[in-house]
Amino acid sequence: MASLTSRLARIWRHRWVDDADVRRALPADMLGRLEQRVGASERRHSGEIRICVEAGLPMSYLWRDATARERAIMMFSKLRVWDTAHNNGVLIYLLLAEHAIEIVADRGIDLHVEDEAWAAMARRMGAAFREGRFEDGLTQALEEVSALLVEHFPLAEGEPDRNELPDAPVIL
Repeated sequence: MASLTSRLARIWRHRWVDDADVRRALPADMLGRLEQRVGASERRHSGEIRICVEAGLPMSYLWRDATARERAIMMFSKLRVWDTAHNNGVLIYLLLAEHAIEIVADRGIDLHVEDEAWAAMARRMGAAFREGRFEDGLTQALEEVSALLVEHFPLAEGEPDRNELPDAPVIL
């Protein structure tokens, strides 16, 4: 269990980062371009991709010392990324207060992709983010996730994209 001092420091860090920090990192025009890229990607495969960005964890998570991974899994559920016909949804979750990147993949696509591939994708995004290149990092991740979904869940000839989930990034 974390010491009281480290827990208070974590709470302070999460309360310090706010919506303005999210807007600086991902301005509205960038969010629009990301939404278009998600839509374009999903017209090539039957999977669903969601992007979720959060400034800091809710207090309930901080009090119980929850991890960014726990929150990403909860958002995977709340955003219904698990609720796709082929169990092939992927959530890209960013927690700015901790500079955390989590990729949560549903069981259909996760069967085909090694854990290390998801971790390497997150590391590449993190490298771009450290250089202040949020759009480049997210675009690269979208392209990599898309390539995996096209490989394992391509749309059949003439099959329409069902677009089961919204394409717009979620800002919490």
